[in-house]
Amino acid sequence: MDLTDITTVKRVLSRHGFTFSKSLGQNFITDPTVCPKMADLCGVSAGAGVIEIGPGCGVLTVELAKRAAKVVTIELDARLLPVLAETLDGCRNVEVVNADVLKTDLAALIEEHFAGMPVYVCANLPYYITSPVVMYLLQSRLPVENITVMVQKEAADRLCAKVGERDSGAVTVAVNYYATAEKLFGVGKGSFTPAPKVDSEVIRLTPRREPPVAIADEKRFFSVVRSAFSQRRKTAVNGLSSGLSLSKDRVAAALEAAGLPVSVRAETLSMEQLARLTDALFE
Repeated sequence: MDLTDITTVKRVLSRHGFTFSKSLGQNFITDPTVCPKMADLCGVSAGAGVIEIGPGCGVLTVELAKRAAKVVTIELDARLLPVLAETLDGCRNVEVVNADVLKTDLAALIEEHFAGMPVYVCANLPYYITSPVVMYLLQSRLPVENITVMVQKEAADRLCAKVGERDSGAVTVAVNYYATAEKLFGVGKGSFTPAPKVDSEVIRLTPRREPPVAIADEKRFFSVVRSAFSQRRKTAVNGLSSGLSLSKDRVAAALEAAGLPVSVRAETLSMEQLARLTDALFE
């Protein structure tokens, strides 16, 4: 079954009474070059396991199954289960789990299904949950080799930006704290059915063994980061004062103690500067 052939896909979906849900961000890949390239670049090999999120009709799942020892694919939409039962019928090394990935204990899933195997994550993520899923994967500190995902191009720019660059935001800092991020290749909106309004990008996140900076209290650090970036068009003083419920004088004093100008904007701060600022704010 050619799952990149639009006529074939529509016939299978129609047979099971499936219609696309905008609220779930369902856009299925129909460009035959995309999924083999994703599966190759994620690096999975014959002795490895893969977690996939949001298989759709199974087009990427099939490519992963060709390369891996086992694939566990997590699908929220129960309407797709009979579709996947048909499209993945020949893939004996695939298990479909009907669950919300954000409510799934992925560490327990890895222990249950992939004991002793190197594990990878590879997925075409729905745009509306990109950041929550990426952060859940990273903050869970899963024992995975890398996380290769397709996301909206704008999200890729933010996730893969360097901390301190104009494109950086709070999520950039968080991603760079837990992993190294790189863009792999672009995917045009015409590669999907139905076609989204924007282009996509495949990125790879490789978890770090150690964070790039020493942080005494991660919770405080990320509260500072979120607050600092909360009012992007204003100086960091405004965001920090509002987000942390501190007086502007106290925030200004902390900036000076950290060796930073009071007029600084969050997007120009490096990871090290944000760490120093956190220490100064909570000394």
